[in-house]
Amino acid sequence: MERTFIAIKPDGVQRGLVGQIISRFETKGFTLVGLKIMSVSKELAEKHYEVHKERPFFPSLIQFITSGPVVAMVWEGEGVVASARKIIGATNPLSAEPGTIRGDYGISVGRNLIHGSDAIETAKTEISLWFKDEELVSWQPTLTPWIVE
Repeated sequence: MERTFIAIKPDGVQRGLVGQIISRFETKGFTLVGLKIMSVSKELAEKHYEVHKERPFFPSLIQFITSGPVVAMVWEGEGVVASARKIIGATNPLSAEPGTIRGDYGISVGRNLIHGSDAIETAKTEISLWFKDEELVSWQPTLTPWIVE
């Protein structure tokens, strides 16, 4: 079963949107298999955003993601990576469609509330970066037969 990494960034936590964001994924029918609230170390932030290391916004990105608590999650389900990206919406909230998390709650690209893995391989890397194997739970909700053929 496919898994993806989702993180509610400090602005989403500070604005009290954790419940609404989690609800979007639950309502869609995905299974939460990992969840923790944490302070992100500079080292973890730099590894996570390594692809942006040479970009001019890298230092402010690291400062922001380490500025407050983050809710880190792993979601499981058929096509969860691509579907989660649609639920999240475009990186720039001003371009994000209404009905998406960023379209409904976001205001600026620097405070876009949430991170979601952009590909299956990225998800595997990010999950192993943020979670130990023993922090993830494998389980099947009783609703699964009503959601998946």
